[in-house]
Amino acid sequence: MSGFSNEVAIIGMGCTRFGELWDKDIKDLIIDSCYEAFEDAGVKSRDIQAGWWSTMSSGEMGRTMAYPLKTDYIPITRVENRCAGGQDTFMNACFAVAAGVYDLVLVCGAEKLKDSGIAAAGVDPTTPYTSRAETLFVPPAAFSQLAQRYFHHYGIDPKEGKEILARIAVKNHYNGSLTPKAQFQKEITIEQVLKAPIVAPPLGLFDCCGVSDGGAAAIITRADMAKKYRDDYVLVKGFGLSAGHFQAQVEDDWALDHIEETVRAAKMAYEMAGIKDPRKEIDLAVVHDCFTITELVIYEDLGFSPRGKAKDDVIAGTFELTGELPVNTDGGLKCFGHPVGASGLRMLYEVYKQLQGKAGKKQLENPKTGLIHGIGGTPIDSSTGAVVILGRGN
Repeated sequence: MSGFSNEVAIIGMGCTRFGELWDKDIKDLIIDSCYEAFEDAGVKSRDIQAGWWSTMSSGEMGRTMAYPLKTDYIPITRVENRCAGGQDTFMNACFAVAAGVYDLVLVCGAEKLKDSGIAAAGVDPTTPYTSRAETLFVPPAAFSQLAQRYFHHYGIDPKEGKEILARIAVKNHYNGSLTPKAQFQKEITIEQVLKAPIVAPPLGLFDCCGVSDGGAAAIITRADMAKKYRDDYVLVKGFGLSAGHFQAQVEDDWALDHIEETVRAAKMAYEMAGIKDPRKEIDLAVVHDCFTITELVIYEDLGFSPRGKAKDDVIAGTFELTGELPVNTDGGLKCFGHPVGASGLRMLYEVYKQLQGKAGKKQLENPKTGLIHGIGGTPIDSSTGAVVILGRGN
Protein backbone atom coordinates (compact mmCIF):
# COMPACT_ATOMS: atom_id res chain seq x y z
CA MET A 1 0.00 0.00 0.00
CA SER A 2 1.53 3.31 -1.04
CA GLY A 3 1.29 6.20 1.39
CA PHE A 4 3.23 9.00 2.99
CA SER A 5 5.17 7.28 5.77
CA ASN A 6 7.56 9.72 7.49
CA GLU A 7 6.34 12.70 5.44
CA VAL A 8 4.05 14.30 8.07
CA ALA A 9 5.01 15.31 11.61
CA ILE A 10 3.11 16.29 14.76
CA ILE A 11 4.73 19.34 16.35
CA GLY A 12 2.16 20.22 18.99
CA MET A 13 -0.75 18.67 20.89
CA GLY A 14 -3.24 19.63 23.56
CA CYS A 15 -5.85 17.80 25.58
CA THR A 16 -8.41 18.89 28.13
CA ARG A 17 -9.28 16.99 31.24
CA PHE A 18 -12.07 14.54 30.38
CA GLY A 19 -15.11 14.13 32.60
CA GLU A 20 -18.44 15.63 33.58
CA LEU A 21 -17.48 19.16 32.62
CA TRP A 22 -20.67 20.98 33.52
CA ASP A 23 -18.85 24.33 33.67
CA LYS A 24 -17.57 24.14 30.08
CA ASP A 25 -19.32 24.23 26.72
CA ILE A 26 -17.99 23.02 23.37
CA LYS A 27 -16.28 26.36 22.71
CA ASP A 28 -14.29 26.04 25.94
CA LEU A 29 -13.15 22.54 25.01
CA ILE A 30 -12.00 23.73 21.59
CA ILE A 31 -10.15 26.73 23.01
CA ASP A 32 -8.50 24.81 25.86
CA SER A 33 -7.23 21.95 23.69
CA CYS A 34 -6.17 24.11 20.73
CA TYR A 35 -4.35 26.74 22.75
CA GLU A 36 -2.42 24.05 24.61
CA ALA A 37 -1.43 22.71 21.18
CA PHE A 38 -0.44 26.21 19.96
CA GLU A 39 1.75 26.70 23.02
CA ASP A 40 3.26 23.24 22.68
CA ALA A 41 4.18 23.89 19.04
CA GLY A 42 5.29 27.46 19.62
CA VAL A 43 2.88 28.87 17.04
CA LYS A 44 0.00 31.35 17.01
CA SER A 45 -3.54 30.70 15.83
CA ARG A 46 -2.92 33.09 12.92
CA ASP A 47 -0.16 30.78 11.65
CA ILE A 48 -2.65 27.97 10.94
CA GLN A 49 -3.47 27.63 7.24
CA ALA A 50 -6.36 25.14 7.48
CA GLY A 51 -8.29 23.15 10.03
CA TRP A 52 -10.04 19.80 10.39
CA TRP A 53 -12.79 19.37 12.98
CA SER A 54 -13.99 16.08 14.49
CA THR A 55 -17.32 15.80 16.31
CA MET A 56 -20.32 13.50 16.31
CA SER A 57 -22.99 15.91 17.50
CA SER A 58 -21.38 19.00 19.04
CA GLY A 59 -21.40 21.21 15.98
CA GLU A 60 -22.74 20.86 12.48
CA MET A 61 -20.10 22.69 10.41
CA GLY A 62 -16.50 23.87 10.32
CA ARG A 63 -17.62 27.18 11.77
CA THR A 64 -18.13 25.44 15.12
CA MET A 65 -14.35 25.34 15.40
CA ALA A 66 -13.76 28.67 13.63
CA TYR A 67 -15.95 30.74 15.95
CA PRO A 68 -14.21 30.18 19.30
CA LEU A 69 -10.74 30.36 17.71
CA LYS A 70 -11.62 33.45 15.61
CA THR A 71 -9.80 32.07 12.57
CA ASP A 72 -9.49 34.39 9.57
CA TYR A 73 -11.64 32.70 6.90
CA ILE A 74 -9.31 29.72 6.57
CA PRO A 75 -10.81 26.44 5.29
CA ILE A 76 -12.11 24.18 8.05
CA THR A 77 -13.55 20.76 7.24
CA ARG A 78 -15.80 18.82 9.59
CA VAL A 79 -15.33 15.04 9.58
CA GLU A 80 -17.78 12.64 11.26
CA ASN A 81 -17.05 8.92 11.42
CA ARG A 82 -18.44 8.06 14.84
CA CYS A 83 -15.92 6.52 17.22
CA ALA A 84 -13.21 6.44 14.53
CA GLY A 85 -13.86 10.10 13.73
CA GLY A 86 -10.81 11.49 15.53
CA GLN A 87 -8.40 9.21 13.69
CA ASP A 88 -10.17 9.79 10.36
CA THR A 89 -10.04 13.57 10.82
CA PHE A 90 -6.32 13.37 11.60
CA MET A 91 -5.69 11.23 8.50
CA ASN A 92 -7.51 13.69 6.25
CA ALA A 93 -5.43 16.57 7.57
CA CYS A 94 -2.31 14.50 6.93
CA PHE A 95 -3.38 13.98 3.31
CA ALA A 96 -3.42 17.74 2.73
CA VAL A 97 -0.02 18.29 4.32
CA ALA A 98 1.60 15.34 2.54
CA ALA A 99 0.20 16.60 -0.79
CA GLY A 100 1.89 19.95 -0.22
CA VAL A 101 -1.37 21.91 -0.14
CA TYR A 102 -0.67 23.33 3.33
CA ASP A 103 2.41 23.59 5.55
CA LEU A 104 0.78 24.01 8.95
CA VAL A 105 -2.68 22.76 9.90
CA LEU A 106 -4.78 22.24 13.01
CA VAL A 107 -6.81 19.13 13.86
CA CYS A 108 -9.30 19.34 16.73
CA GLY A 109 -11.85 16.92 18.15
CA ALA A 110 -14.29 17.76 20.93
CA GLU A 111 -17.63 16.53 22.23
CA LYS A 112 -20.18 17.51 24.86
CA LEU A 113 -22.22 14.49 25.88
CA LYS A 114 -23.06 14.97 29.56
CA ASP A 115 -25.47 17.89 29.21
CA SER A 116 -26.24 17.75 25.51
CA GLY A 117 -29.42 15.68 25.51
CA ILE A 118 -27.62 12.86 23.64
CA ALA A 119 -28.08 9.69 25.63
CA ALA A 120 -24.94 7.80 24.64
CA ALA A 121 -22.09 7.50 22.20
CA GLY A 122 -23.16 6.16 18.85
CA VAL A 123 -26.66 7.62 18.89
CA ASP A 124 -27.76 9.14 15.59
CA PRO A 125 -27.40 12.89 16.25
CA THR A 126 -30.29 13.68 13.89
CA THR A 127 -32.71 11.60 15.94
CA PRO A 128 -31.71 11.72 19.63
CA TYR A 129 -33.26 9.05 21.80
CA THR A 130 -36.39 10.04 23.65
CA SER A 131 -38.25 6.79 24.21
CA ARG A 132 -36.79 4.00 22.12
CA ALA A 133 -35.74 0.45 22.83
CA GLU A 134 -33.62 -1.51 20.39
CA THR A 135 -32.23 -3.89 22.96
CA LEU A 136 -29.86 -5.68 20.57
CA PHE A 137 -28.24 -2.48 19.37
CA VAL A 138 -27.66 -0.63 22.62
CA PRO A 139 -23.82 -0.72 22.74
CA PRO A 140 -23.46 -2.85 25.91
CA ALA A 141 -25.90 -5.42 24.51
CA ALA A 142 -24.12 -5.53 21.15
CA PHE A 143 -20.68 -6.05 22.68
CA SER A 144 -22.00 -8.54 25.24
CA GLN A 145 -22.91 -10.74 22.26
CA LEU A 146 -19.30 -10.50 21.09
CA ALA A 147 -18.17 -11.65 24.55
CA GLN A 148 -20.57 -14.57 24.68
CA ARG A 149 -19.68 -15.73 21.18
CA TYR A 150 -15.93 -15.32 21.79
CA PHE A 151 -16.07 -17.39 24.98
CA HIS A 152 -18.11 -20.09 23.23
CA HIS A 153 -15.89 -20.17 20.12
CA TYR A 154 -12.68 -20.64 22.11
CA GLY A 155 -14.13 -22.89 24.80
CA ILE A 156 -13.62 -20.40 27.63
CA ASP A 157 -15.75 -21.01 30.70
CA PRO A 158 -17.90 -17.89 31.28
CA LYS A 159 -16.61 -17.55 34.85
CA GLU A 160 -13.02 -17.65 33.64
CA GLY A 161 -13.86 -15.26 30.82
CA LYS A 162 -15.37 -12.74 33.23
CA GLU A 163 -12.23 -12.86 35.36
CA ILE A 164 -10.05 -12.24 32.29
CA LEU A 165 -12.14 -9.18 31.43
CA ALA A 166 -11.86 -8.01 35.04
CA ARG A 167 -8.07 -8.06 34.77
CA ILE A 168 -8.28 -5.69 31.80
CA ALA A 169 -10.49 -3.29 33.76
CA VAL A 170 -8.13 -3.38 36.73
CA LYS A 171 -5.13 -2.70 34.46
CA ASN A 172 -6.75 0.28 32.84
CA HIS A 173 -7.94 1.77 36.11
CA TYR A 174 -4.43 1.50 37.52
CA ASN A 175 -3.08 3.35 34.49
CA GLY A 176 -5.86 5.91 34.82
CA SER A 177 -4.89 6.53 38.43
CA LEU A 178 -1.57 7.86 37.09
CA THR A 179 -3.22 10.16 34.53
CA PRO A 180 -4.26 13.63 35.74
CA LYS A 181 -6.53 14.33 32.75
CA ALA A 182 -8.55 11.09 33.06
CA GLN A 183 -12.19 11.08 34.13
CA PHE A 184 -11.64 8.21 36.59
CA GLN A 185 -8.37 8.22 38.56
CA LYS A 186 -9.02 5.49 41.10
CA GLU A 187 -7.70 1.95 41.22
CA ILE A 188 -10.16 -0.94 41.48
CA THR A 189 -9.83 -4.63 42.37
CA ILE A 190 -10.81 -7.79 40.52
CA GLU A 191 -13.33 -8.49 43.30
CA GLN A 192 -14.99 -5.10 42.74
CA VAL A 193 -15.30 -5.78 39.03
CA LEU A 194 -16.78 -9.24 39.54
CA LYS A 195 -19.30 -8.01 42.13
CA ALA A 196 -20.39 -4.91 40.21
CA PRO A 197 -23.94 -4.72 38.81
CA ILE A 198 -24.44 -6.48 35.49
CA VAL A 199 -25.21 -4.23 32.54
CA ALA A 200 -25.44 -6.84 29.75
CA PRO A 201 -24.14 -10.32 30.59
CA PRO A 202 -21.27 -10.92 30.98
CA LEU A 203 -20.45 -7.21 31.02
CA GLY A 204 -20.78 -5.44 34.35
CA LEU A 205 -20.44 -1.81 35.35
CA PHE A 206 -16.63 -1.83 35.35
CA ASP A 207 -16.50 -3.52 31.95
CA CYS A 208 -18.02 -0.43 30.31
CA CYS A 209 -16.41 2.91 29.56
CA GLY A 210 -18.00 6.08 30.85
CA VAL A 211 -19.75 8.95 29.10
CA SER A 212 -17.78 12.18 29.30
CA ASP A 213 -16.93 15.56 27.77
CA GLY A 214 -13.50 16.44 26.41
CA GLY A 215 -11.38 17.85 23.65
CA ALA A 216 -7.97 17.26 22.07
CA ALA A 217 -5.99 18.90 19.29
CA ALA A 218 -2.91 18.38 17.12
CA ILE A 219 -0.79 20.64 14.92
CA ILE A 220 0.91 18.97 11.99
CA THR A 221 3.41 20.02 9.35
CA ARG A 222 5.67 18.49 6.72
CA ALA A 223 8.41 16.33 8.16
CA ASP A 224 11.11 18.42 6.49
CA MET A 225 9.82 21.50 8.31
CA ALA A 226 9.32 19.92 11.75
CA LYS A 227 12.82 20.60 13.07
CA LYS A 228 12.13 24.31 12.66
CA TYR A 229 9.56 24.03 15.44
CA ARG A 230 11.05 21.44 17.81
CA ASP A 231 13.58 18.62 18.10
CA ASP A 232 11.23 16.03 19.59
CA TYR A 233 8.58 16.02 16.87
CA VAL A 234 6.68 12.81 16.14
CA LEU A 235 6.28 11.27 12.69
CA VAL A 236 3.26 9.60 11.13
CA LYS A 237 4.53 6.16 10.09
CA GLY A 238 1.37 4.57 8.77
CA PHE A 239 -2.41 4.52 8.87
CA GLY A 240 -5.35 2.40 7.82
CA LEU A 241 -9.11 2.94 7.61
CA SER A 242 -11.66 0.23 6.88
CA ALA A 243 -15.46 0.44 6.64
CA GLY A 244 -17.76 -2.56 6.78
CA HIS A 245 -21.11 -2.82 5.02
CA PHE A 246 -23.34 -4.60 7.55
CA GLN A 247 -21.81 -8.00 6.86
CA ALA A 248 -22.75 -9.18 10.35
CA GLN A 249 -26.42 -8.74 9.50
CA VAL A 250 -26.43 -10.22 6.02
CA GLU A 251 -23.92 -13.10 6.24
CA ASP A 252 -25.31 -16.22 7.89
CA ASP A 253 -21.86 -17.54 8.79
CA TRP A 254 -20.55 -14.35 10.41
CA ALA A 255 -18.08 -15.49 13.08
CA LEU A 256 -18.65 -12.76 15.72
CA ASP A 257 -15.34 -13.68 17.38
CA HIS A 258 -13.35 -10.71 16.07
CA ILE A 259 -13.83 -7.31 14.41
CA GLU A 260 -12.78 -7.56 10.78
CA GLU A 261 -12.58 -3.81 10.23
CA THR A 262 -9.81 -3.62 12.84
CA VAL A 263 -7.93 -6.43 11.12
CA ARG A 264 -8.13 -4.72 7.73
CA ALA A 265 -7.18 -1.26 9.04
CA ALA A 266 -4.21 -2.71 10.91
CA LYS A 267 -3.00 -4.54 7.81
CA MET A 268 -3.02 -1.28 5.84
CA ALA A 269 -1.18 0.61 8.59
CA TYR A 270 1.43 -2.10 9.07
CA GLU A 271 2.12 -2.28 5.36
CA MET A 272 2.62 1.49 5.11
CA ALA A 273 4.83 1.58 8.21
CA GLY A 274 6.82 -1.49 7.15
CA ILE A 275 5.86 -3.44 10.27
CA LYS A 276 6.12 -7.23 9.95
CA ASP A 277 5.79 -8.35 13.59
CA PRO A 278 3.59 -5.89 15.51
CA ARG A 279 4.07 -7.57 18.87
CA LYS A 280 7.82 -7.03 18.62
CA GLU A 281 7.88 -3.75 16.70
CA ILE A 282 5.15 -1.77 18.50
CA ASP A 283 6.24 -0.36 21.88
CA LEU A 284 2.82 0.75 23.10
CA ALA A 285 -0.76 0.91 21.90
CA VAL A 286 -3.76 3.02 22.87
CA VAL A 287 -6.89 1.24 21.69
CA HIS A 288 -10.67 1.56 21.65
CA ASP A 289 -11.66 -0.21 24.87
CA CYS A 290 -15.30 0.82 24.87
CA PHE A 291 -15.82 -2.46 26.72
CA THR A 292 -13.29 -4.87 28.22
CA ILE A 293 -14.24 -7.55 25.69
CA THR A 294 -13.41 -5.11 22.89
CA GLU A 295 -9.88 -4.68 24.20
CA LEU A 296 -9.45 -8.45 24.57
CA VAL A 297 -10.46 -9.02 20.96
CA ILE A 298 -8.35 -6.07 19.77
CA TYR A 299 -5.22 -7.79 21.10
CA GLU A 300 -5.80 -10.53 18.55
CA ASP A 301 -7.13 -8.34 15.74
CA LEU A 302 -3.97 -6.19 15.86
CA GLY A 303 -1.72 -9.26 15.86
CA PHE A 304 -0.46 -8.80 19.40
CA SER A 305 -1.79 -12.21 20.50
CA PRO A 306 -2.54 -15.42 18.56
CA ARG A 307 -6.22 -16.18 17.95
CA GLY A 308 -7.89 -17.45 21.10
CA LYS A 309 -4.76 -16.87 23.21
CA ALA A 310 -5.19 -13.27 24.34
CA LYS A 311 -6.33 -14.51 27.74
CA ASP A 312 -2.92 -16.08 28.32
CA ASP A 313 -1.23 -12.75 27.63
CA VAL A 314 -3.64 -10.98 29.97
CA ILE A 315 -2.79 -13.41 32.78
CA ALA A 316 0.94 -13.01 32.02
CA GLY A 317 0.69 -9.21 32.33
CA THR A 318 1.85 -8.67 28.75
CA PHE A 319 -0.20 -5.51 28.27
CA GLU A 320 0.46 -3.88 31.65
CA LEU A 321 2.72 -0.84 32.05
CA THR A 322 5.66 -3.09 32.91
CA GLY A 323 4.73 -5.75 30.37
CA GLU A 324 6.10 -6.65 26.97
CA LEU A 325 3.63 -4.44 25.08
CA PRO A 326 1.77 -1.91 27.26
CA VAL A 327 -1.76 -1.15 26.08
CA ASN A 328 -3.86 1.85 27.16
CA THR A 329 -1.08 3.40 29.19
CA ASP A 330 -3.32 6.35 30.06
CA GLY A 331 -6.30 4.24 31.19
CA GLY A 332 -8.04 4.17 27.82
CA LEU A 333 -11.72 4.87 27.27
CA LYS A 334 -12.29 2.97 30.50
CA CYS A 335 -10.85 5.87 32.49
CA PHE A 336 -11.28 8.81 30.09
CA GLY A 337 -14.82 8.09 29.01
CA HIS A 338 -15.75 8.51 25.37
CA PRO A 339 -16.58 11.98 24.05
CA VAL A 340 -16.85 10.56 20.57
CA GLY A 341 -15.20 13.14 18.32
CA ALA A 342 -12.36 13.74 20.79
CA SER A 343 -11.31 10.19 21.67
CA GLY A 344 -9.10 9.48 18.66
CA LEU A 345 -7.07 12.64 19.20
CA ARG A 346 -6.83 11.95 22.92
CA MET A 347 -5.24 8.61 22.01
CA LEU A 348 -2.78 10.40 19.73
CA TYR A 349 -1.95 12.77 22.59
CA GLU A 350 -0.94 9.87 24.85
CA VAL A 351 1.33 8.24 22.27
CA TYR A 352 2.81 11.63 21.32
CA LYS A 353 3.72 12.32 24.95
CA GLN A 354 5.09 8.81 25.48
CA LEU A 355 7.37 9.07 22.44
CA GLN A 356 8.65 12.42 23.71
CA GLY A 357 9.33 11.01 27.18
CA LYS A 358 6.81 13.42 28.75
CA ALA A 359 4.07 11.06 29.96
CA GLY A 360 4.64 11.59 33.68
CA LYS A 361 4.27 8.77 36.20
CA LYS A 362 3.23 6.29 33.50
CA GLN A 363 6.18 7.04 31.21
CA LEU A 364 7.55 3.92 29.52
CA GLU A 365 11.23 3.24 29.04
CA ASN A 366 12.44 4.46 25.65
CA PRO A 367 9.38 3.83 23.42
CA LYS A 368 10.05 4.45 19.74
CA THR A 369 6.84 3.36 17.99
CA GLY A 370 3.22 3.65 19.12
CA LEU A 371 -0.14 2.58 17.71
CA ILE A 372 -3.54 4.25 18.01
CA HIS A 373 -6.74 2.34 17.25
CA GLY A 374 -10.39 3.33 16.99
CA ILE A 375 -13.54 1.45 16.06
CA GLY A 376 -16.96 2.96 15.38
CA GLY A 377 -20.07 0.82 15.09
CA THR A 378 -20.82 -2.57 16.62
CA PRO A 379 -19.70 -6.16 15.99
CA ILE A 380 -23.28 -7.23 15.27
CA ASP A 381 -23.75 -4.99 12.22
CA SER A 382 -20.60 -3.28 10.92
CA SER A 383 -17.96 -0.79 11.93
CA THR A 384 -15.32 1.64 10.77
CA GLY A 385 -11.86 0.65 11.97
CA ALA A 386 -8.94 3.06 12.13
CA VAL A 387 -5.27 2.54 12.97
CA VAL A 388 -2.51 5.16 13.09
CA ILE A 389 1.15 4.40 13.78
CA LEU A 390 3.48 7.08 15.13
CA GLY A 391 7.24 7.08 15.60
CA ARG A 392 9.96 9.29 16.94
CA GLY A 393 11.23 11.95 14.64
CA ASN A 394 14.88 11.41 15.43
